[in-house]
Amino acid sequence: MSSLFQFRSLSSFISPTSEPKEVIPESVLKPTLVSLEPSNDADLISQMLIQHHNPFHTMESSLQLNGIKISPILVHQTLIRLKNISKIALAFFSWAKEQSHYSHDSHSYNLMIDILGKVRQFDVAWQLIIEMDQNGVNPTSTTFYVLVRRLISAGLTRQAIRAFDDMGCFVVNDTEEQQQQQQQPVHDFYFLFDTLCKYGYPKVATEMFNKWKNWRFEPDAKIYTILIYGWCKMNKPKMADKFFKEMVSNGIEPNVVTYNVLLNGICRKSSLHPEDRFTRTIQAAEKLLDEMPQRGVDPDVTTYSIILHVYSRAHKPNLTLQKLKIMKDKGIHPTLATYTSVVKCLCSCGHLEDAEILLDEMVSNGVTPSGTTYNCFFKEYRGRKDIDGALRLYKKIKKDCVFLHDTHTYNILMGMFMDLNRFDLVKEIWDDMKGSVCGPDLDSYTLLVHGLCEKEKWRDACEYFVEMIEKGILPQKVTFETLYKGLIQSDMLRTWRRLKKKLDDESISFSSEFEKYHVKPYKR
Repeated sequence: MSSLFQFRSLSSFISPTSEPKEVIPESVLKPTLVSLEPSNDADLISQMLIQHHNPFHTMESSLQLNGIKISPILVHQTLIRLKNISKIALAFFSWAKEQSHYSHDSHSYNLMIDILGKVRQFDVAWQLIIEMDQNGVNPTSTTFYVLVRRLISAGLTRQAIRAFDDMGCFVVNDTEEQQQQQQQPVHDFYFLFDTLCKYGYPKVATEMFNKWKNWRFEPDAKIYTILIYGWCKMNKPKMADKFFKEMVSNGIEPNVVTYNVLLNGICRKSSLHPEDRFTRTIQAAEKLLDEMPQRGVDPDVTTYSIILHVYSRAHKPNLTLQKLKIMKDKGIHPTLATYTSVVKCLCSCGHLEDAEILLDEMVSNGVTPSGTTYNCFFKEYRGRKDIDGALRLYKKIKKDCVFLHDTHTYNILMGMFMDLNRFDLVKEIWDDMKGSVCGPDLDSYTLLVHGLCEKEKWRDACEYFVEMIEKGILPQKVTFETLYKGLIQSDMLRTWRRLKKKLDDESISFSSEFEKYHVKPYKR
C-alpha cells in the first residue's frame, strides 16, 4: 500500500464535530494524502516555483531547478506542497519526468492525478493512468480510488462507476484466487459505496448494491453499515431502518459501528429547539443505547461522543460537562472529537474561561488540539469582534508551532478582519497562509476576492482574481459575476475588458504548452 496515502475508515465520516469527515475503525478504505513530512528541499523548490511562476511560460519556472538532484521522495513532498496549484504542480511533474536517472513511481502519479481531479481535469488524469500502464508503472487500487473519489465529488457518479469497472483492466489483484476468478477485492466495494454515501449519493450506492450483491460480492456488516450511514446522512431514517432490518434478517449481526451510525442518524439532523424536541431526541438516543447491551454490543467512546454532541448542539454547557464527567468516570477516555465538541459548546455559549481550562486538560491528557478545536475560539472572538483575543490566540498557535492542516482557520480570521476593515491584518494572515504548507485554496481566494469587492477595492480584487486563475484554481461562477457586476456598476468597463483579455490569453497559452495532455482551459 502506498506510503503516501493512509486509509481512513468510515468512522471519521460521522464524527460529531466535523462534516463530512469520518467513526468506524478499520472498516472502509479511503485514500487520503498523509501529513507532510519535513523537507527543506521540497519547501525550497515549491516556494521557488510559486514565487517565480510565469503563467504564460509555465516551464520557465521548472528550468530554474536545473542542478537539483531529483528523487522520488522529493517529488512526492513537492507535489504535496503544490496540491492547490495544479498548473505549477503539472509543470514540475512534467519537468521531473524528463530528468535522467529518474522515473515517476505510482505514488507520484497518484498525487498528480489527485491534484488534477481537484480541478476537474479528468481527461488528463486518464492520460496519466494510461501513461503509467505504458511505462510499466502498474496503476494500483489507490490510483483508481483517487480518480473515483474526485469524480464523485464533482457529481460525475456514472463516470466514477465506469472508472471503478475499468480497474480490473489495469490493477493486478492481490491474491491468486482473485486473479483466477477475476474478482475485485471486497475492499474496493467498501470504498465505492462509502464515497458515494459520503458525497450524498446513497441512491446510486443502493442501486449498485442491489445490482451487484451475491454476484460480485457477498454483503456483510461493513457494506450494510455504509448504506445505513448514507441514508442517515440524507435524513432518510426509513431507508436506513430498511437496511438495518434486512441486515438482521440475513443473519448479519450489527456491531458497535452500526449502532453508532444509527445513533448519529437520530442525533445529527434533528432539530433541538424548542425544548420538547431536544427531549424527544435524547429519549430516542437513550432507547437505542439500551438496545445495544441486549445484542451484546458495548458502547464505546464514539457512542458517548455522539450523545454528548447533542447536548453541545442544544447549547447546554452544564449538561455537556456533566456528560463528559460521566463518560470519564466509566473509564472511557475522551478523544480529540469529544473534547472539541465540548469546547465548541462552551465557546458558543460564551464560557471561554471554561473552554480554556478544558484546552489545558486536553494537552495534559496527551490529546493535541487541532485547528478545528481552535476555530471554536476564533468563531466566538469573531462574534464578539474581539480582535485582541483572536490575535493573542493566533500568536500563541504560531509560537507553539501548531500545524494547521487546512485553510479554515486562516479563512475565519481573514473574514473577521475584513468585516472590521483591518486589511493590514488580512495581509498578515494571507502572507502566513501562503508561507504555510496548506496554501491558499479556492475558499481562501473566493473569500478574499468577495471581501475586496464588498469594500470596493477593485484593483486588489482583480489582482487576486488573476492570481487565482494563474495558479489553476477554478473560480466559482458567482465570483465572476460579483467582480463583473461590481466593475460595471463602478463604471470600470475598460478594466473588465482588460481583465477578460488577460484571462483569455493566459488560458490559451497554458493549454497550448501542455498540448500533449489536452489540458482544458481553466474556466467554469
